[in-house]
Amino acid sequence: MKQDKRGRIGPNAIIRIQEALSSQGGEGVAESVFKQAGLEPYLGSPPETMVPESEVIALHQALRTELGIAEARAIGRDAGRRTGDYLLARRIPKPAQWLLKRLPARLAARLLLEAIAANAWTFVGTGRFTIAPSAPVIEIHDSPLCRGARSNVPLCDFYAGTFERLFQALIHPAARVTETQCAAQGAPYCCFELRW
Repeated sequence: MKQDKRGRIGPNAIIRIQEALSSQGGEGVAESVFKQAGLEPYLGSPPETMVPESEVIALHQALRTELGIAEARAIGRDAGRRTGDYLLARRIPKPAQWLLKRLPARLAARLLLEAIAANAWTFVGTGRFTIAPSAPVIEIHDSPLCRGARSNVPLCDFYAGTFERLFQALIHPAARVTETQCAAQGAPYCCFELRW
């Protein structure tokens, strides 16, 4: 019987936030945010397997509550870059990286987007990941990072940081990823534009 993986997210969504918090704000700030999220046990023993998406949602809500939106966004972006580094070091096969770096950027971007889409279940939980027909544009419907939040600015910086790091390393060093609309702003979905 196949196990249902929906509603679970990879541990990088917790581990890399802790690293970014500790690096930018110190252990005390990380402890405060994780306590607010009800995730204090992870400070001493980071998760090694998929976690319930509710924990990731709680962590991002706690970031915004404890630090304010601007600082939470900076932490999310840093954590996303750290996740990209982890994926490059441990998850994306070296031969695939070698190939992507040598292909024309448009083709390489398309292949990378398809690989990200195939693995989206590991980071969107019950959300939905799609590549827009006007690629390179990513859409995330019901993003767990901003679920239930309201804001005047986009809130899914963790995703933007991760995508940007991967595109800079594998497609073009000048690649930039911008969240152009966010469900927290009242948009129907979160939208990420990739440019290089």
